[in-house]
Amino acid sequence: MTSRWRITAGVAATALLLAGCGSSSAPPTPVAVSPTPTPPAAPASVFNRPAAEALTIADVQAIIARAAAEAAARNLPAVIAVVDRVGNVLAVYRMAGARSLATTRPNANGANIDAQGVTVPAELAAIAKAITGAYLSSGGNAFSTRTASMIVQPHFPPSSRTVGLESGPLYGVQFSQLPCSDLVARFGVGSPFIGPKRSPLGLAADPGGFPLYKNGVAVGGVGIMADGDYGFDAEVNDVDVDDEEHIALAATSGLDAPAGIRAERISVDGTLLRYSDALPSGLRSTPATAPGFASLTGSLVAVAGFNAGGIVAGTPYGTEASGVRAATTAEFNHPDAFVLSDGAGTGRYPVRAATDAGDVAQPLSAAEARAILEEAFAIMARARAQIRQPLDSRAQVSISLVDTRGVVLGLVRSPDAPMFGIDVSLQKARTAAFFSNARAAADLGAVVTAAGAADANVRDFVARTNGFFGTAGFLTGQVAVTGRAIGNIARPYFPDGEAGRPPGALSRDIRGWSPFSTGLQSALIVQNLVQVLAGGDPRQCTFLPNTAGGQNRLANGIQIFPGAVPVYRGNALVGAIGVSGDGIDQDDMISFLGVSNAGLRVGGIGLPPASIRSDQVEVPLASGTRVRLRFVGCPFAPFLDTSENNVCQAR
Repeated sequence: MTSRWRITAGVAATALLLAGCGSSSAPPTPVAVSPTPTPPAAPASVFNRPAAEALTIADVQAIIARAAAEAAARNLPAVIAVVDRVGNVLAVYRMAGARSLATTRPNANGANIDAQGVTVPAELAAIAKAITGAYLSSGGNAFSTRTASMIVQPHFPPSSRTVGLESGPLYGVQFSQLPCSDLVARFGVGSPFIGPKRSPLGLAADPGGFPLYKNGVAVGGVGIMADGDYGFDAEVNDVDVDDEEHIALAATSGLDAPAGIRAERISVDGTLLRYSDALPSGLRSTPATAPGFASLTGSLVAVAGFNAGGIVAGTPYGTEASGVRAATTAEFNHPDAFVLSDGAGTGRYPVRAATDAGDVAQPLSAAEARAILEEAFAIMARARAQIRQPLDSRAQVSISLVDTRGVVLGLVRSPDAPMFGIDVSLQKARTAAFFSNARAAADLGAVVTAAGAADANVRDFVARTNGFFGTAGFLTGQVAVTGRAIGNIARPYFPDGEAGRPPGALSRDIRGWSPFSTGLQSALIVQNLVQVLAGGDPRQCTFLPNTAGGQNRLANGIQIFPGAVPVYRGNALVGAIGVSGDGIDQDDMISFLGVSNAGLRVGGIGLPPASIRSDQVEVPLASGTRVRLRFVGCPFAPFLDTSENNVCQAR
């Protein structure tokens, strides 16, 4: 069969020598790999738990008062939102005269697609900014919405001077924490303070959102919407004078992030990240002498589905009431494990057996699921972090495991992993399971609109993908697809970053790109976002047909950056693991080695056969050269307890 891509299989013996990390070069010489032993019955604790700090009502009032004083000094009335670490909206305040609406940045060519040029209540934009500051941060890193802007664009760092460089490391993360997600909790449903809570607009790339810290402990975030433009910063090589960012900076005074963990102290691929273009010296008010909250002339406002209109205190992260707490010994075999809970002591996603017996000959057992999660956790506990300070900190992530129907078979995290990784790890796992499934093309082709008509916006990507590869094989289960491989074809250039190239199969053309329109990722969820903006509360983020068990395979959307690996039993897909919270290579390694080591431990399951992995897919370019997709990318010198390199090789 002639096609635009081919899987290079070779004989079985040759396939077994292929490296786990895909590349466009020949496979490296294999090395001997010693089986990883079964972990001890009682692993040692290696992480510190965050102290039980929380914002008080007085703290929230002071945050609002400081923000209002700076906004008044700039003659720019603002909407101010404050959240706690798990996303509970503690207050939303509207200054007199503040704009009531904000508009997502329209496309430069006027052809608005998906969520471009959408007008939303200003309160929703402020909440999304506050949640972004809270969710991207931890005790080891403090990221702002300006940081988010830097890492989600088609070139990293984003600048007219960097055209030709690859996309941001978290390209696509803005479409997480979605208000339609089945994982995130709803205000007013169940326990009032359980988290993680949803964001009304996903994560924000518009400067004006910062994390909040109390006694050095991450406790929440603040977000400002004042100018009506819900956008992003496309040029990182200048310094903006951004009113919203100055207002937010004033709000954080006394609760600001420790200087040593701010984004400008953290590098990715040799580039220091950005935290803020606003400096205390640029403030036009004096936060320490801001008028008291009682003297303000605006009003607290209720936001349906997010806040009742008053001020409430934050919930200490790590407590049962927060919805994220330490696991019991029966729940998970590691003293540092944290799980999601329902606020009444019951874990939301306990380790369990798969539900897809009608689709899979031998589904994952509970023992196999536990082995995968435990082995991945063990790798994380040894791994050197990418985005945490001080240097040589341990990686901290969230880990999700799903079956082929997208049902969660377990979700576990380290004590201080960033909150955003909970939803993202599940998105990643479901994405790898979905695109490795024989039903991917059929399910995408069956997507309908809310009115029941065929959704051409989604279905078009099936034809585009088949045309891109020259065959339907990629979407019919012939390839074991990872999160990194999906990222390869979900960029507005293929290969990634190379200006002038056509887009990847799952991406928009660069002329139609924005953080609000990435391609299939945004096309899948835009209808549900419209439902939310109209006052609805959908509990899944796509109109894919549900499985026989009633599960939507992509119930919280897809994710398009690395950190997910499918799980196989021989040649049969049985599930997928997703990891999120640190560098993308660390996420890849934890998922990859977690599955590999679980297979060595219990037998019968493991990584997909080398011959069907996505790094065996070659895509021809117009120049006549061929480029392979990737499978995973693992960091060099990744562990703190050994100098071993190339730890993913020959598995």
